Amino acid sequence: MSHAPLEREVLARQDGAPLARLAWVGAAVGTVGLVASLLLAGAHTQRFYASWLVAYLYGLSIALGSLFFTLVVFLCRASWGVAVRRVAENVMATLPLFAVLFVPIWIGRHELFSWTDAAEVAQNPILLGKRPYLNDTFFLIRALLYFVAWSGLAVYFSRQSQQQDASGDERITRRLQRVAAPGLLIFALTLTFAAVDWIMSIEPEWYSTMIGVYYFTGSTLAAFAFLIIVITAIQARGPLRGVVTVEHMHDLGKLLFGFTVFWAYIAFSQYFLIWYANIPEETAYYMHRAHGSWGTIGTALIFGHFVVPFFFLMSRAIKRSAPLLVGAALWLLAMHFMDLYWCVMPIFSPHGAELYALDATTMIAVGGFVLGAFGWTSSRRALVPLGDPRLAESLSFENV
Repeated sequence: MSHAPLEREVLARQDGAPLARLAWVGAAVGTVGLVASLLLAGAHTQRFYASWLVAYLYGLSIALGSLFFTLVVFLCRASWGVAVRRVAENVMATLPLFAVLFVPIWIGRHELFSWTDAAEVAQNPILLGKRPYLNDTFFLIRALLYFVAWSGLAVYFSRQSQQQDASGDERITRRLQRVAAPGLLIFALTLTFAAVDWIMSIEPEWYSTMIGVYYFTGSTLAAFAFLIIVITAIQARGPLRGVVTVEHMHDLGKLLFGFTVFWAYIAFSQYFLIWYANIPEETAYYMHRAHGSWGTIGTALIFGHFVVPFFFLMSRAIKRSAPLLVGAALWLLAMHFMDLYWCVMPIFSPHGAELYALDATTMIAVGGFVLGAFGWTSSRRALVPLGDPRLAESLSFENV
């Protein structure tokens, strides 16, 4: 593979070493957040586990969305995405960390999931019927399978991409293109079951056939928002300038817009199907979220997660303006957190939303550790897949 002299000069500056400091800062911030959370948890044990679950689902969603983007870029042979793919690879490379961050959820499962209470299950025929699936042993086995699948895909694609940097072997690209299709199938199944286990089973009498795609949509939207912010921040320090251009950011903006619409479609479809069927076990979910401050948050999500970003991101000029696009990405990341908070917390605060310091400290803990892992991974490799045969085409990409 050959590049023009200017291209070689630009690519030579794509070293991830400047992000090494982020690894230490992220680890320090995460440790402070964890210590603060443990100190605050003494008087509010259940709230600690609930807040940790929200923070965990939030961080995990960004890593999973990045894994999905990487798989799709290979499957669709999307040359434009090559220039931004390595950043997504570095985000998805944090997935093994989430096996460790899952430990508090496993420890606190009796505080989070009522189906772990044998006495309650024995008195509830619905829970008794779900016992073969909702039990401690199978719950842990499924979680381990998720982590093996996600970490296996992330590590395999990441290492193959790194090897190609050194060898320039085009066969690696063709191999990853073949693996991407079954990888997406594994991704879809594991993410769906994880959403059932970690979101839907908080209210074990409730069920929805759309919870998996609902979490997937928010995850992918959050991943694109995170990539926009991170790439812009990296460019401010020098790397990725001249490689990731306004054309690539424009496409990321279009994906951000598209998944904003997709999230609204899925959210409305889930609500509409439950409303139309009017089955008590299903409608209870929205009854918990339709009154008081939870109803206010639900209304805010309609406008903040869809209406406002829909009209804002519709403009081509905004998607080609770095400050405005970053502003939209930050807004949608905030809305994504509100969405997950609205999905998880009403069962623990049935009388209305109650803000606790633990909500902030757990986010600081999980966010710090994830950013630290991202910084450590990014600092050990080039920020662009230098050996990918489609890189030259990606560098010259233009929207039409």
